[in-house]
Amino acid sequence: MEDVKIPRATAKRLPLYYRYLVFLNDEGKEKVSSTELSEAVQVDSASIRRDFSYFGALGKRGYGYDVKRLLDFFKKILNQDTLTNVALVGVGNMGHALLNYNFKRTNNIRISAAFDVNAEITGKIMNGVPVYHTEDLKKQLSEQQIEIAILAVPKDQAQSTADELIEAGIKGIMNFTPIRISTPSNVRVQNVDLATELQTLIYFLEQDNQ
Repeated sequence: MEDVKIPRATAKRLPLYYRYLVFLNDEGKEKVSSTELSEAVQVDSASIRRDFSYFGALGKRGYGYDVKRLLDFFKKILNQDTLTNVALVGVGNMGHALLNYNFKRTNNIRISAAFDVNAEITGKIMNGVPVYHTEDLKKQLSEQQIEIAILAVPKDQAQSTADELIEAGIKGIMNFTPIRISTPSNVRVQNVDLATELQTLIYFLEQDNQ
């Protein structure tokens, strides 16, 4: 499956499908149609069928999709059998929330190290995660073989911190700052701007009321 090239939009929907399939499997459901999936995950059925088509014949016409088979398939695609350790850089308000959450709904992702400059919290364990001083960033990322980091620092520190992460060998950054950081082409960045998402929601709600 390494040769499968899928659109970014499809890749972002795969974890959504997986989580619902886990729910269906836990409920003892044996098969599901694209229409049922569509209603549950709020993605139109045509898009679901198109997403699945990138991976070959996953279902049967007139039958739908075998839940267990589909779940096992996406489990492998999404590396659910492999634990991925990630680093959190910045333990302010957002960082605290992320530490508290620590991907509780996901069994294959874990924040295993956090970094900050605040002497009051460095050297301590918060929500089961050790908090190191950012001076130890390169050393700890190397020793723990971490290649993914969550960036939750103040915006004026975003680019410089991202540069440090890249120098330390990080290959993927989830950016919770409002700054669009610059990275080499071999480093992937996922921007998460909660304020923008909320403003977009408000805009559409206002449009609906007109």
